[in-house]
Amino acid sequence: MQSDGVKNIRPLGFQWATSDPFLFCVHHEDFYPAGKENMGPDPQLLAGRLLGQDFQLRDGWRMYHGTTVPGFPSHPHCGFETVTIVRNGYIDHSDSMGGYGRFGKGDVQWMTAGRGVQHAEMFPLLHSDKGNPVELFQIWLNLPAAAKKAPPHYTMFWRERIPVYRHHDSYGRETVADIIAGQLYGRQAPSPPPDSWAADPAHAVGIWHMLMEPGAEFTLPPAAAGVNRSLYFYKGKSLQINGHAVEAYHAIDADARSSLKLVNGDKTGMLLVLQGKPIGEPVVQHGPFVTTTYAEIHEAIRNYQRTGFGGWPWPVNDPVHPRHRGRFAHYSDGKEENISQE
Repeated sequence: MQSDGVKNIRPLGFQWATSDPFLFCVHHEDFYPAGKENMGPDPQLLAGRLLGQDFQLRDGWRMYHGTTVPGFPSHPHCGFETVTIVRNGYIDHSDSMGGYGRFGKGDVQWMTAGRGVQHAEMFPLLHSDKGNPVELFQIWLNLPAAAKKAPPHYTMFWRERIPVYRHHDSYGRETVADIIAGQLYGRQAPSPPPDSWAADPAHAVGIWHMLMEPGAEFTLPPAAAGVNRSLYFYKGKSLQINGHAVEAYHAIDADARSSLKLVNGDKTGMLLVLQGKPIGEPVVQHGPFVTTTYAEIHEAIRNYQRTGFGGWPWPVNDPVHPRHRGRFAHYSDGKEENISQE
């Protein structure tokens, strides 16, 4: 390990490798065309695509597992949490608990799968007269063994309620940090779900999205010993971290005990920062099932086959909500939140 706080610099792939307590992170960016009445692309544009398994970036976008609307139709999760940060566009959520909603343009959904849940994440193409760009991160945060059978739960962090820290360096150049988990320079994120590893401040879980103006300088403060910290420099041209030159689309694994001086290059830079104390338990993963032993994996799969994690209450496996609906969340207890469209 280098004494200046930079441990490793590595290129990013489609799935971003993470450190305990995280499992992985995926960055999606697609430039979808105008939507048709069903909120999917023109069927003529789907010719030649491997529908149901379309991960090839063709014409600037992918259908993923969707066949008419892009996205991820009903699928199970068990034993971990998803943190979905939508920077642009919208996601229509539906789940086996009876919850559903639409979020986007800076909103974050935090879902504890716990003992098991099914959900769908579809990308409705709401605009019929122009393109529908979508950009999001999905972060998988592990649960400790004691919480892996917690009841499923999801909550929304609407963008209006996510704390923002703004820093201006000596030249007036700005760095803006959205604080999704943890705290940064006195700004505290909303409370995560109750069974999350992040719910205990001693675990020092931090999820921060940072935007740096060209030439901006910013110092990331140190964290406690034993914390894993990684920075994902996914947009921009170049970045200096404690004197180390970093090219765009690279990750930096850092010693969290050291402060990190960031100096952005001559283009706007964007980073995602993930940190937290490791759970330190075995991780056994089979697709969307995460446990600590192989026996528990088999048990989780049998449980899903037997119960469907509550069943699927929707008439189709890729539901989307009416085009006119704004940002909203309907929870399994009947509570509903309605937020403006833009």
